[in-house]
Amino acid sequence: MSARVEGAHPAGEAPDTRHATDPKDHRSLGELLGAVTSDMSTLVRQEIALAKAEAKESAAHAGKGAGMLGGAGVAGHFVLLFLSIALWWGLGNATGYGWSALVVAALWAVVAAVLAVVGRSQLRKTKGLPQTQQSLQKIPNAVKGHEEANR
Repeated sequence: MSARVEGAHPAGEAPDTRHATDPKDHRSLGELLGAVTSDMSTLVRQEIALAKAEAKESAAHAGKGAGMLGGAGVAGHFVLLFLSIALWWGLGNATGYGWSALVVAALWAVVAAVLAVVGRSQLRKTKGLPQTQQSLQKIPNAVKGHEEANR
């Protein structure tokens, strides 16, 4: 079974080879606009199909990577847990286990506070999608035929 390619013509039918630049072409303005609209519609559909295919492939790779990073995060958590227990145990031999637990907890409180401050400052620096916003602002001018206003 053969799949039909969009834009392909069934056997026996010749494609329409007339173009708007053909001097023998006597199509009306409405027919020409209809052809342009049809071509734009086909182009948009093809671009959307391409974007969907690329997004699906990219999402599959991102999902695998995110799963691996999640596993690494869990493993790293266990490493920190056991290192903390070892530190608590080691300090406990010298100072007592109650005090050593407080020292380890205070150490982790300092680490958490530093990470929170740095993370918050990074979030404040986030600018959003500046290039996308800029390109979206150019679309109305391009549709109106005033591309020079975008420069």
